Amino acid sequence: MDATDKKLLELLQSDTKKTTAALAVKLNLSVTAVYERIKKLEREGIIDKYVALLNRNKINKGFVVFCHLKLLQHTKEFINQFEKEVIKLNEVLECFHVSGDYDYILKVCVKDMEEYREFMVTKLTTLQHIGSTHSTFMIGEVKNTTAFTV
Repeated sequence: MDATDKKLLELLQSDTKKTTAALAVKLNLSVTAVYERIKKLEREGIIDKYVALLNRNKINKGFVVFCHLKLLQHTKEFINQFEKEVIKLNEVLECFHVSGDYDYILKVCVKDMEEYREFMVTKLTTLQHIGSTHSTFMIGEVKNTTAFTV
């Protein structure tokens, strides 16, 4: 990956709707060269996918909770079962298996506290092998980016 590829990735991360023609002008390359570079980055798995980022507040998902979770045991069976089940929960946007006092950290986005309570009571706590949970509520967002510096 050369400097041009890195600049191309920076441009794509800021706005994937730019045409190859617009990118070509910014990179001082031909449209074909830009197209080929993008295809190469996709083939190599550097570009994983293209998505539309939604405004949480406009779709009534502005209440953000970080739920720390402990499993009863750390057996492969318990871990696999929990991970299969948590993937199915639409309210969970991100789930990380972590070290430390807890086993997992979940990022949950819902409308409000009432919806979070309903999620906890009817969905999360019904999953098998959960020992305990600890919820932390977002007060304000300081930084939220999807862009990497390459």
